[in-house]
Amino acid sequence: MSKARQPPLVTGISPKEGTSWTKVTIRGENLGTGPSDLIGLTICGHNCLLTAEWISASKIVCRVGQDKNDKGDIIVTTKSGGKGTSTVFFKLLKPDKIGILDQSAVWVEEMNYYDTRTDRNKGISPLSQRTANPLGIEIDKQKIQSQAIESLFPGMSGDFNCENFSATSYLITNHSTASFEQLKTAANNLRKQASKKNEGNVAYVKGGLSTFFEAQDALAAIHQKLEADGTEKVEGSMTQVLEKVLKSASTTADTLFQEVLGRKDKADSTRNALNVLQRFKFLFNLPLNIEKNIQKGDYDVVINDYEKAKSLFGKTEVQVFKKVYAEVETRIESLRNLLLDKLLETPSTLHDQKRYIRYLSDLHAPGDPAWQCIGAQHKWIVQLMHSCKEGYVKELKGTPVLQSPLLDIDSDGRPSPLGRLSQNTSLQRGSSFQSGRNDTWRYKTPHQVSFVDKLTKVVVGQLPNFWKLWISYVNGSLFSETAEKSGQMEKSKKNARQRQNDFKKMIQDVMQTLVKLIRGALLPFSLEEEELKHFGGWEVKSELFGPWLMHVVQTVRLSHESLTALEIPNDMLQTIQDLILDLRVRCVMVTLQHATEEVKRLADKEDWIVDNEGLTSLPSQFEQCIIQALQSLKGVIECKPGETSIFQQQRIQDDLCYLCINLIQVFITSLEYLSTKPAGGVDIMHISADVSSPDLFGSIHEDTTVSPEKRLLIVLSNCHFIERHTLLNIAEHFEKYGFQAIEKITRASTDSLKELDFRLFECYIENKADPIVGSLEPGIYAGYFDWKDCPTPTGVRNYLKEALVNIIAVHAEVFAVSKELVPRVMARIVEAVGDELSRLMQCVSSFSRNGALQARLELYALRDAIAIYLTNDSKSSFKHAVEALPQLPSGSDKKLLEELLNEFKSSMHLQLTCFQSSSSVSLKT
Repeated sequence: MSKARQPPLVTGISPKEGTSWTKVTIRGENLGTGPSDLIGLTICGHNCLLTAEWISASKIVCRVGQDKNDKGDIIVTTKSGGKGTSTVFFKLLKPDKIGILDQSAVWVEEMNYYDTRTDRNKGISPLSQRTANPLGIEIDKQKIQSQAIESLFPGMSGDFNCENFSATSYLITNHSTASFEQLKTAANNLRKQASKKNEGNVAYVKGGLSTFFEAQDALAAIHQKLEADGTEKVEGSMTQVLEKVLKSASTTADTLFQEVLGRKDKADSTRNALNVLQRFKFLFNLPLNIEKNIQKGDYDVVINDYEKAKSLFGKTEVQVFKKVYAEVETRIESLRNLLLDKLLETPSTLHDQKRYIRYLSDLHAPGDPAWQCIGAQHKWIVQLMHSCKEGYVKELKGTPVLQSPLLDIDSDGRPSPLGRLSQNTSLQRGSSFQSGRNDTWRYKTPHQVSFVDKLTKVVVGQLPNFWKLWISYVNGSLFSETAEKSGQMEKSKKNARQRQNDFKKMIQDVMQTLVKLIRGALLPFSLEEEELKHFGGWEVKSELFGPWLMHVVQTVRLSHESLTALEIPNDMLQTIQDLILDLRVRCVMVTLQHATEEVKRLADKEDWIVDNEGLTSLPSQFEQCIIQALQSLKGVIECKPGETSIFQQQRIQDDLCYLCINLIQVFITSLEYLSTKPAGGVDIMHISADVSSPDLFGSIHEDTTVSPEKRLLIVLSNCHFIERHTLLNIAEHFEKYGFQAIEKITRASTDSLKELDFRLFECYIENKADPIVGSLEPGIYAGYFDWKDCPTPTGVRNYLKEALVNIIAVHAEVFAVSKELVPRVMARIVEAVGDELSRLMQCVSSFSRNGALQARLELYALRDAIAIYLTNDSKSSFKHAVEALPQLPSGSDKKLLEELLNEFKSSMHLQLTCFQSSSSVSLKT
C-alpha cells in the first residue's frame, strides 16, 4: 500500500493583489498529481476551480473571481491530499471608475468610459444585444468538465463569441440535461431573435437620432455666427479661418500647459517604472535572495525560486529581464558547483548524499551526480583502508606505547574482547614459573590484530551506506517528484542498468583490497611478490599465537555476516569466505605448532614423582596440552553457514596429519631425552612450583637426583600407559574435532612409541641382567671348584644365593616404580640367567656323582625360587641344563636332594617371599 500524500501547501502567489479576473500563478507543495486530482481552489473565498490550469505538483495558474474588496487565503483541495493550507494571502481590489481628466496616484487599467452628462438613451451596438443565455432556457448548474469536452471536440469551443464556435459543444456544456420540450422552446427563441436581426440596425440608428440632431444644431449655430461676423473682410474661405483659429487655440493651450504636461509625462514614466519594479520585484531581487539562501543553506527555497523564475522568464525577450535572468543562471551555476563539491566531499552521511543529489537533479546539473558520488565513495573507502594499513605499519616500525588490554574498556565498563582473550589465553596456558620465556604477548594486542579490527570496522562502517546509495540510485528514490515528472528518474534507472558491471567491479575491488590487506598482515606467503609490495610491508619477525588468530577469524566472520545482511550477492563476498578458510587453516596449524613447543617444554616439568600406578604427571600433562589446544580450536574448526570444512582439501589433510604426528613424536623424543638425561641434570630454572610458596627455593635445593635405572623404569611405565590409554584418548579427541587420517596418526605414533619402549627396555635389561649373568661362572668355579672332584653337597652355594639376592633387588627396584613392569622385567632376567646356566652346564665335559647332585640341587633351587617368572624360553633353558647332567643313580641321592632343597627354601623363605605366585599376574613372552 502506497504512503498517503501530504496535504497541499501554498507558499507563493504572483501577483499578490489585483482586481477580479486577474491571472495569478500559485506555487507550493503537493498541489496534486494531475488535473483530475485537483478538486477545489478558492482565493479570498471565491471558487476559482473553473479557471484553474494545473501545471505541476508545485504550480497552478488561474483567474481571480468576483469583485470584493477583501484579503484572504488561497486554499487548494486535492483527492490525494485533502484540503490544504496557505502561508500567503491575496488582496482583491475593486477598480474605481474615473474620468478622462481625473487625477490618479495609481495606474488604472483602460476601461470603457460612459458619458453620464445626458439622460438620453444611447444607441446600442447589435453585438451588445447578445445575451448570456441566447436559448432562453435554464443553464445546467453542474457542467461537464472542459477536458472531456475538448477531447470530444478538438479545436472547437462552446463560446458563441469565438470564431471556432460549435453548437454541439455549447449544448453539451450548458444544456446537457435539457428535455426535448425545453429544446423546442429554445429553438423558438432563436427564431424570434433571428427575425429581429434586421430591426437591430434600424433601432441602432433610431436610438442615435438625437445625437445627430444635436450635431446638426451645433454646426448651424457656428455657421450663423460666422455669417454675423462676415461684415469684416475675411481672407480665404470660412473653413480656413476656422482651422486657423483652432490651431492658434491649440498652440496657446500647449504653451500654457507644456510644463504641466511634461511633469505629467515624467510622472507617468516614473509610475510605469515603479509599477514594473513592483510587479517584477521577485525577479529583480532573486540574485540577492539566492545568495542569502545559499549562505543559510536553504537550498530548497533557492530551487523553488529558480523554477518559478525559469517558468516566467526563461524564454523572455525583454532585455532587462534577460540580463537579470542571466545573473540568476550565473548564481545557480555557482550553486551547482558548490553542491557537487559537497556531494563529493568525504566523509559524508548517506542522508546528505541523497539530499545533494536531489538538489542537483532539481537544478538540472549536467552529467550524473549520483554516479559521481558513488565513484568518489569507492575511491575514498579504498584510500581509507590503505591509510589504515600505513598508519599501523609506521607505528610498528617506530616505538609506540602499547596499551594493556585490561585498560581497554568499552563504554559499558567491561573489558574489551581483546582483553578477555588475552586473559583466557594466559589461564589456559598455565601459570608455571618460567623466567626464561618472554610472556609479554599475553598483555598487549599485536599490531596486526589491531589493524584487522580497525580495517574491518572501516569496511563494515562505510560499505553499508555505499551499498544503500547504489540501491537508491537503481530504484530512483534519490530524486524528487519534479525530477520524476521531468524524466530524470527513468534516465537514472537506465544509467544504473548500464553501470551494474562497473559497480560490481567497485564492490569486488573493495573486497579484494580488504582481503589482500589482511593477507599481507597475517598470511604474506599467500600473496604474489608484486602484491606483497603493495599490501604487505609489515616486517614482523614472529608469527601470531593461536588465540590472536582465533580472534581475527571471529572478527572477519562477523564482518562477513554484516555484509551478508546487506543482501550483497554471495559471489562478491566469496573472496572473504576464501580468506576465512585460509585463516582457519593457518590458525589450526599455528596452534598445533605452538602446542608442539609446549610439549617440548614438558620434559623440563618432569618431577619423577610416581603414583600408585607407576606413572608421573607427564602423560596427563601431555594429554591435557593436546586437549586444550583442540578445545581452543573448536570455534575455528566448526563451520559457520556458507563455510567449507578445513579438512576438505587433501593437501590440508596431509599437512595437519604431519603436524599431529610430529606433535606426538616430539613428546616421544622428550621421553627418550628424559631416560638418558645425566643424573643431577635437573634444570632448576624450569621446575614447576607455586611462586607463592614460602618454601619455594628451599624445595629446589632438596635432593631430587634419580638414578638412571629408575628413570628408565619410570619412562617405560609412562610409555606403557601412553600406548594403552593416552594415544587412544588423543585419537578420540582428534576424531571428535573432525581430523582426518586418525588411523595413520595412531599407527605412526604407536610404532614410534613401541620402538622407544623396546630400546629402553633392552637398555634396562642389559644394565641389570649382565652383572647377574656375569657373576655366575666366577661364582660356580670359585675356590677351584671342579665338577669331577667335589665333596658331597651340603646345600646351595653362595654364588647362587648372591644371584638370587641380585634378582630380588631388581624385583624390588621395579616393584617400587610399577607393579605392571615386574613380570616383564623379571621374565627377561630369568631368561638371561637360565640361558647362562644352560650354557655353563653344557660346557662341562663330565660330572662326578657328587658334582651332578650339586649341579642338580642348584638348578632346582633356582628354578623353584623363580618359577613364577619362568617363560617357555627360560623353562627350555633349565630343561637343557638339567639334561646335560647325569641321572641320579640311587634313591638316597634323590632323598638328599629333596632334603637340601627344603632346607634352602626354609632358610631363604623371607627373601623368596617376593616371588610368591599371584593368580592375577600374567607373563609376557
